Amino acid sequence: MSEKEKNKKELSPEDIRWRNPKYYFNRELSWLQFDRRCLSEARSKENPLMERLNFLSITASNLDEFFMVRVASLQDMCKAGYSKKDISGMTAGEQLEAIIQDTHDFVDMQYSTLNRQIIPALREEGITIVDGTQQLTSEEKAFVDEYFETEVYPVITPMAVDSSRPFPLILNKSLNIGALLKRKENAGRGILTHTKKSRKSLKSEKDNLEFATVQVPSVLPRVIRLPEEATGETALQDGHVPVRVILLETVIRDYIGELFQSYDVVCTAPFRIMRNADMDIDEDEAEDLLKEIEKSLKQRRHGEAIRLEIEAGADRRLTQILEEELKLDEKEVFHIDGPLDLTFLSKVRKVEGFEDLHEHRYLPPQEVPELPEGCDIFAQIRKGDIFLSHPYETFQPVVDFVAKAAVDPDVLAIKQTLYRVSGNSPIVAALAKAADNGKQVTVLVELKARFDEENNIVWARMLEKAGCHVIYGLVGLKTHSKITLVVRREEDGIRRYVHLATGNYNDTTAKLYTDVGLMTCKEHFGEDATAVFNMLSGYSEPRSWNCLILAPIWMKDRFVYLIGREEENARKGEPARIVAKMNSLCDPDIIEALYKASAAGVKIDLIVRGICCLRVGIPGVSENITVRSIVGNFLEHARIFMFENAGHPEFYAGSADWMPRNLDRRVEIVFPLEDESVRAKAWHILETELADTEQASILQPDGTYEKVDRRGKAKVNSQLQLGEEAAEAARKARAVMREQRVFVPEEHHETEE
Repeated sequence: MSEKEKNKKELSPEDIRWRNPKYYFNRELSWLQFDRRCLSEARSKENPLMERLNFLSITASNLDEFFMVRVASLQDMCKAGYSKKDISGMTAGEQLEAIIQDTHDFVDMQYSTLNRQIIPALREEGITIVDGTQQLTSEEKAFVDEYFETEVYPVITPMAVDSSRPFPLILNKSLNIGALLKRKENAGRGILTHTKKSRKSLKSEKDNLEFATVQVPSVLPRVIRLPEEATGETALQDGHVPVRVILLETVIRDYIGELFQSYDVVCTAPFRIMRNADMDIDEDEAEDLLKEIEKSLKQRRHGEAIRLEIEAGADRRLTQILEEELKLDEKEVFHIDGPLDLTFLSKVRKVEGFEDLHEHRYLPPQEVPELPEGCDIFAQIRKGDIFLSHPYETFQPVVDFVAKAAVDPDVLAIKQTLYRVSGNSPIVAALAKAADNGKQVTVLVELKARFDEENNIVWARMLEKAGCHVIYGLVGLKTHSKITLVVRREEDGIRRYVHLATGNYNDTTAKLYTDVGLMTCKEHFGEDATAVFNMLSGYSEPRSWNCLILAPIWMKDRFVYLIGREEENARKGEPARIVAKMNSLCDPDIIEALYKASAAGVKIDLIVRGICCLRVGIPGVSENITVRSIVGNFLEHARIFMFENAGHPEFYAGSADWMPRNLDRRVEIVFPLEDESVRAKAWHILETELADTEQASILQPDGTYEKVDRRGKAKVNSQLQLGEEAAEAARKARAVMREQRVFVPEEHHETEE
């Protein structure tokens, strides 16, 4: 008997402890693996150079949010004496220790990528990031002199620290220049000369040094392009005109002596801090949730410091002052070998004249075949359910759905949930117009959408002024569902049109995130949609639902049932399979159900972009489970679920991941895909992503991810393929329209706008 067979015998379903911590990965360490997958795209020479910059920038913004929310939450647990272990068997303290160690390694890899790959590649293509003003030509120096004098100097404010001026508030994520100063011997006694000793932490009696800091103003461009005529260089062989840029903090640092003219600048160093940004709001006690959130947003700017980034090689005396004032341990200090806050690379990426270094294979969003430009959208929906796949297909029909309802005299009411919207949202404008036209407009604006709170407060107030009925959701729960209901009077009576989606009503991110949606006017969908809004706006909770599955009450049980049904079918020898696509998987009840189904012989293929706490390859437990993550040109955001159901497959899509927060603490909606044509499109997305050999990484038993072994496999880039297929479908639809002599606008172009 082989060792594998022995393990299987030992781990029979009757004996398995499904919640054994050894069967689960830690949530936070799994997230760090996701950011490593993003970093691997920045390191891949198969990607165009400017896209590599973009991925490296993304890893930095991802890490910032991770610290502000997840690490901050773990620190709060530790301070509260919370000792309960997570599903992987780790305490909060153990998680923090592992995260800090892993993050230090990760940051080292980020800057190794920047310094050894990205910067040399940029220089080779003609883009130079100047390290200091001493590297400037005389013409460039004259330009920077004037720029500092006229643009920078009037804006910046030096902050000295002494007995009368306490350590200043260092804003969350702000970039700063710290300095140690020594008063010049020939400097006279000015009005600001110290009359008392500074605090010992900020002044050494031996060295007689003073501490000061300058915030790098976010209102000025961080990347400053030096005048091209000052370079004195000709175009490179590939046609690029050489470009030299300098960072704003480099300029301020080199001119900092201008701010402290009575002092010698002993040393300087850029630094940056992360603060706890996890908002804690007692909704039960909040008389006005909007005002309570506004107050919490102000507190977020100066929450407790949790991480310090400072330039590698900074004077130890300067670092020690910051550690003491910010109350940080040495392990929470990250010594950075390069410019702080790599999100500046997204600005370098936008430097003009280097378009050939960008990704150009992906086509712009295509027209939806069932919804040609200028069509009667309500008439088209009456023909049958319409499946939308963004960004391969344009988001415009969703905007049109609301915009046309706003001016349609037969529309009586519009109801919609808004979680995240764009800065200049056409959907919000349409809702306001609908209210102005006398329609009943109800909008649930989720004020607790993390890091979009301020934006949503603005929209909520604007909609209220326009005459919309604005609600803020249910106490203690985030409303994360994506649903729009349009009530219309027609010849045969009242008809309800519904749009359901996996993504937000955000026309900007719809071009960057992969999501799916459904437009329908089926009566059972309309009844459920009405019940959803009645539940959100009042106290009407339906006893049952026709087709929609809602969290936090019904959804988890339904998913566990569907997974369990596959398990039973496998034991009966009937067709059993699960294919599920989502952003994250970490709910222990769902994972346990998947383990049981796998042990029974169910083939389970999971497409999980980010966190995955499930382990693959455990003998007798998860041998039938595969997990792949796709990181590509677009952010994978759709949630699609297929259950084989003994040869009668059921398909669902929705707003919920398989996470406790989605299933237990949010209002989420998962909806069935019923029409055969709609199901075929959803299945094709899943099939294509399972066949991906270029953007997919496969989860290994040790928790790491490896790219697909391409040997003997066809090259498949799922995102590129789905985009090309959407373009072909749009071309065919337009050809049919021409044959039928349907008017096709001449100004429409299927190539890049």
